[in-house]
Amino acid sequence: MGLKSIQARLTRGAVPGLRYRLTASYVLLLALVLTSVGLIFRQALGVAFHMHSERVLAEQWSALHGYLRIQDGELVWLYKPGATQEEYDVGRLRRVLMLAEPDGDVLEISYGYKVLGRESKEQIAQVMKSKEPVDVRRADHEGRAHLVRMGVLRDEGKEYFVALGLPIEETMQVPDRLMRVYFLMMPLMLLAIGVLGWYAADRGLRPLEELTAGVQQVSGGDLSLRLSPRGTGDELDTLIKTFNGMMERLEQSFGRARRFSADASHELRTPLTVIRGQLEVAMLTAETKEQYRKAIEAALEDVEQLVAIVNGLLYLSEAESGQIRLQKEPLELSAWLGEWVKRLQAEAQAKGVACKCEIEPQCPVLADRQQLERMVQELFSNAVKYTPAGGWVSVALKRADGAIGLRVANSGAGIGAEHLPHVFERFYRVREGENCRTHGVGLGLTAAEWIVRAHGGRIEVASERGGETAFLVVLPAWVNG
Repeated sequence: MGLKSIQARLTRGAVPGLRYRLTASYVLLLALVLTSVGLIFRQALGVAFHMHSERVLAEQWSALHGYLRIQDGELVWLYKPGATQEEYDVGRLRRVLMLAEPDGDVLEISYGYKVLGRESKEQIAQVMKSKEPVDVRRADHEGRAHLVRMGVLRDEGKEYFVALGLPIEETMQVPDRLMRVYFLMMPLMLLAIGVLGWYAADRGLRPLEELTAGVQQVSGGDLSLRLSPRGTGDELDTLIKTFNGMMERLEQSFGRARRFSADASHELRTPLTVIRGQLEVAMLTAETKEQYRKAIEAALEDVEQLVAIVNGLLYLSEAESGQIRLQKEPLELSAWLGEWVKRLQAEAQAKGVACKCEIEPQCPVLADRQQLERMVQELFSNAVKYTPAGGWVSVALKRADGAIGLRVANSGAGIGAEHLPHVFERFYRVREGENCRTHGVGLGLTAAEWIVRAHGGRIEVASERGGETAFLVVLPAWVNG
């Protein structure tokens, strides 16, 4: 079985698995939410019905005090005979009722209260001492719940114990009945949500399947694949844009790698070929020690160039792979640069090139001293190298708008406008005019650009044929604290 077929099978198996997990997550989450909502609703409904029962009992208690009075030291029911509503109200109040003397002697007790159990003398005495009515829950012999309010009826200096009961079994069963219906219906709701979730997951994963199919088409030989955005602006569109950006960077990286391989092989092949040719010629034609010496010296010059190329490539490779860690520290660039220019002036004087220097004080930066030395030496040496005898090189350091500017310029043949965009590319050398006679490996400016950018700055070049060439380095100024 081929690799592509295995990948296809894994892909086909992965998408339904993800769809299943998404649907199961929807259903499980909804089940938890519905269960939590049901339990909370059941609790709230129970509290609401209990409060309703207490209000009903309070209303009946008030009505009881309207119909039951103390006259001539005895309890009397006051209502109009024949008044249907009043007779009904009194009959309803007397369904679960107990009246007693303060000492516990029962004056009246209904059958509905008997099944709850008459109150003990101790309970009656305790209630008689209380200033406020007492509410308790009782159950009859069949377990049906009642809410009972016990209190004292006072009038004409007499006191009587009154206990009024309200059946609440039916009322309190309503939340449980609703919950039974609710939880019986919940599986149907979950099933419906599961079906809808399955189709929603399938629809949502369809663009991802298209993206997966597109990714499978990518190979190391063809990195030109780009996916078309869906135009919805959602996460999948963001993923597609990220993928396209990654492919763009990969294509550029592979392109740079191919160009680098070609350039490096060419640059390394040339000095090796020259060295081999010089040595072969010396072996075949040299007859004296002096001729051998000249051949060896010429070969050593090419070896030096070869070493410079290898060292430059190693440095750039380490820099781009993150192996070079900058050791930044506060550095007063004015004093430091002044010392460096003094050291490099000898190089310019040996070639008959005048050196101008203009350095402003107070130019602090946060930088790696060793890497800055490499960058400054590269710019200065390049300026001297491409300046003919009798010309000049200038170094200027200034501070403005929170930045430090270093300008290295020189007189000479200049650089054509068509070459300026490429001067920082690897192995790029301007091969025209005076520049043709100047040797270099074409890696120094590339390294200088990396150093500047690694310090958070930028480097620019300006030049024209027959005029000056100027490199401008801009670094952020360092502010203590």
